[in-house]
Amino acid sequence: MRTSEFTPLIMDEDNHILVVVKPANLPAQADASGDPDLLSILKEHIRQRDKKPGNVYLGLVHRLDRPTSGLMVFAKTSKAAARLARALQEDRMTKEYLAVLRGIAPGAADGGWTRWTDWLVKDGASNTVRVADKGTAGAKEAILTLQCVAVSGGLSLVRVRLETGRSHQIRVQAASRGLPLWGDMRYDEAHNRAGMQLALCACRLVFPHPVREAECSYSIFPPTEEPWNRFSIPDGGISETAQQI
Repeated sequence: MRTSEFTPLIMDEDNHILVVVKPANLPAQADASGDPDLLSILKEHIRQRDKKPGNVYLGLVHRLDRPTSGLMVFAKTSKAAARLARALQEDRMTKEYLAVLRGIAPGAADGGWTRWTDWLVKDGASNTVRVADKGTAGAKEAILTLQCVAVSGGLSLVRVRLETGRSHQIRVQAASRGLPLWGDMRYDEAHNRAGMQLALCACRLVFPHPVREAECSYSIFPPTEEPWNRFSIPDGGISETAQQI
């Protein structure tokens, strides 16, 4: 992807924050691949749009894995970056995902919420994560809550709320329970093939505005292609103010 071919989908912007939708398969920031990344694209977009000389400041507050699509907030000032980072550390930033799992997720019968707690270890050499025993060197606690929204043809549409933000967390915790995500080549190669897109979308983001006394809340619907099109998302699946992407 050349930066000239990509126009960022901006959900909201003021002097302090920039809320955008990250496309799938675009790195959130520069990595070893050398591929175009969202942070650099946004900086260049602002520089050209506003005719700014020199470098543009834009702070990366949180991340999404490369194959994951969805909402991200960036800070346009260092003060906003510090305050948003504090909100994230103090669990005042809500990040909610929709995902499609292979198999029947817990709570399918009653729609109740299930809490998963694991200890995860990352292998930097292979860029993979695995579930480990508590006390394993380098292991970090990973917690999420999950609600089954719908079931179709042996697949489950689930809402996921992260309590921690570990690398590949949703993908690894689900796969370790025999419920891998649709299209996850890294953690379920046996059931997936090249060209299948990981069915994971950061669909809702809520955080306190870094300057104004206000809560910022944004929601989007997931993509409409396979396997998302197998499900009809109930009104309670995401906010009523969600926008289609």
